[in-house]
Amino acid sequence: MTRPFKITDAQSGAAFTVRVVTRANKTEIAGIQEDGTLKIRLTAGPGEGGANQQLIDFLADRLGVDPEHIEIVAGENSRDKLLSVAGVSPSELEERLKPDPDAEN
Repeated sequence: MTRPFKITDAQSGAAFTVRVVTRANKTEIAGIQEDGTLKIRLTAGPGEGGANQQLIDFLADRLGVDPEHIEIVAGENSRDKLLSVAGVSPSELEERLKPDPDAEN
């Protein structure tokens, strides 16, 4: 089975890449890019960590985990980020992080 976006098995969970679009009208999973990166729109601006915190809180809610279980491994100051989620299997990630059906790519 081919995953719609790239998920890597990690030691205690799973890891995946996201591209963040800030200052959007709505916080949502907007789609999957050709390279398998998950595109996420956030209403927060990029400055002073606001977008990173909103990203972590949004994903924690979607995944049903505490925000402490989500770590930005790389790309903290970039729109392209590598995230690690502890306690969630790759199949759970795939199921819970499907793009929102009404999102515009």
